[in-house]
Amino acid sequence: MTTAKPHNRSTKGSRKKKKQPSSRVSHFWKILGIVTVVMLLFSIARYIYNVQHNKDAYFAHYKEFGIDLPQNFAIHGIDVSHHQGKINWPMVKSMESENVKIGFVFIKATEGYTLVDKSFKDNWFQAGLMGIPRGAYHFFIAGKSGALQAKNFIRHVPREQGILPPVVDIEQRYGVAPALFRKQLQIMLDSLESYYKKRPIIYTYASFYNDFLDGYFDGYPLWVAHYFELKSPRTDREWLFWQHSEQGHVYGIKRKVDFNVFSGDSTDFKKLLNPMTES
Repeated sequence: MTTAKPHNRSTKGSRKKKKQPSSRVSHFWKILGIVTVVMLLFSIARYIYNVQHNKDAYFAHYKEFGIDLPQNFAIHGIDVSHHQGKINWPMVKSMESENVKIGFVFIKATEGYTLVDKSFKDNWFQAGLMGIPRGAYHFFIAGKSGALQAKNFIRHVPREQGILPPVVDIEQRYGVAPALFRKQLQIMLDSLESYYKKRPIIYTYASFYNDFLDGYFDGYPLWVAHYFELKSPRTDREWLFWQHSEQGHVYGIKRKVDFNVFSGDSTDFKKLLNPMTES
């Protein structure tokens, strides 16, 4: 039995055309490519900025100081109060480890309306005698009058040439509404700037700044405390000083001490020691 051969259809015109990608899919990949390039350029720009502004740090251990210190900062310093006990300032001045010396010190002066740190007068005089660049700080009590707290500070901290700007340390709100303590903080900052002719520095923890101060005091230099960070404190705005450890050791100080770095170079640091406005 014979079978009929299948009809041989012409292939002309019968082949299926290759399916072209839709314009929507093509558009998606173009956008994705542009976004990727933009993100890459942003990352490169941020890296260059961080390097130029010393915002990324890499730590190395210093046996004499007992802690790791960030490597790409030229000026290191400490802050002290009566909690450090009696300090031998000549030993502090003479300490040096691998070309790192104590380049500045912030000394606690006052707290609230009336409290004066019992070691302030001696620390202030002795540090000055040793020629260590120094500044004073006030522990701010949220909810209390900023004007009266400023008076307490002004009463005890001399207005001298060649000292660092005054510092207001705010790290607790004691349940006070943010708007209220921000108002009193601004009053104190204004009073200090008027008297010392320098823009005061705000000291606080990174988390406190991000939660309660961010966007309100951007015109003031920031001294931020953030420990156990490998590169820089976790805040989006620029900072002037970074307190990176509270476990440091310095000759002449029996107890552990806070360590800080300054974000700029020696020229920037000298500018801080000069008045911002004419007295």
